[in-house]
Amino acid sequence: MTRFVAAPFLRLAAPALVLSTLFVLPAAAQAPAPVSALLEELAKRPELEPLKTVIVARDGKILTERGYRGNRVTDSTNIKSASKSIISALVGIAIDKGLLEGPDQKIAQILKADLPASPDPRINDITIGNLLSMQAGLGRLSGPNYGRWVASRNWVRTALAQPFDDAPGGQMLYSTASTHLLSAILTKISGKSTLALARDWLAPLDGFRIGAWDRDPQGIYLGGNQMAMSPRSLLAFGELYRNGGRTVSGQQLLSAEWIAASWQHRTNSRFSGDEYGYGWFERQIAGEEVHFAWGYGGQMLYIVPSLDLTVVMTSAESGPSARNGYRDALHLVLGEIITRVKADPETDG
Repeated sequence: MTRFVAAPFLRLAAPALVLSTLFVLPAAAQAPAPVSALLEELAKRPELEPLKTVIVARDGKILTERGYRGNRVTDSTNIKSASKSIISALVGIAIDKGLLEGPDQKIAQILKADLPASPDPRINDITIGNLLSMQAGLGRLSGPNYGRWVASRNWVRTALAQPFDDAPGGQMLYSTASTHLLSAILTKISGKSTLALARDWLAPLDGFRIGAWDRDPQGIYLGGNQMAMSPRSLLAFGELYRNGGRTVSGQQLLSAEWIAASWQHRTNSRFSGDEYGYGWFERQIAGEEVHFAWGYGGQMLYIVPSLDLTVVMTSAESGPSARNGYRDALHLVLGEIITRVKADPETDG
């Protein structure tokens, strides 16, 4: 049986070492059981009680999928902060279309109507890239500050009025306000809502659909949270990235250069040590480089380019998956999936 150590140890140890040493195959086994058998087994693990669905796809083909406790892979679910990766994609498409200049473009001119009356001069240094990599320097409006922020009358102005905790381009200060500013920027430069842009620009992506999505008091869709879609839809989005920005039919929706830029290491989470790019986390799991989107409660989209593997896991929004160790349990499950795929790469039972 796989053993899990407490979350504090996982934060102190190197992520790759932890994940590679915690999971050990039974000594008597000649080869691990196929991935489908693993998904059946997950239902019996008490530490995975919040798990709702898992989908495992390789090279565009679903190997196996499973819903737990009455949940289905076609049901709409709140993907929480995993939607930050979708905002990043929309920014990349806006750059590809010439609506934005690029990651180095300053944001103050675009959002000048919502700047404070006497702003800190450093606000003029914040770039699109700083918002994407959570390096804007503005005080965080996630975690304990989130409720106060969404209770304000103008989320964009409140975000821009936060005192600076660091210079733009400094340490990673994870804040949903940063991706909401990106949503406001997309709305401003296009004249359309962020939802309309997503439905237009990603329409050729077969199976992709955004359902309900919260908006701020000014009607701007919440960049980076409170977005509903099915696990199958999240898989379709992940496949776009795994396939270099192309649809199944070969249409280029997002440039491969933007995907490479999004997956480039730009900073590190001070909580997990994971690398962070433009709306994507990165870490080593079971010896492979993994890029992942992560939402509160354990909403996960994993891409393992070396194995052409895309994995979706959705969970109940019952608790902070990072603090209670549940997110690390999901990383371990991915490690098991990777190990089984590598042991039997051609078939799945």
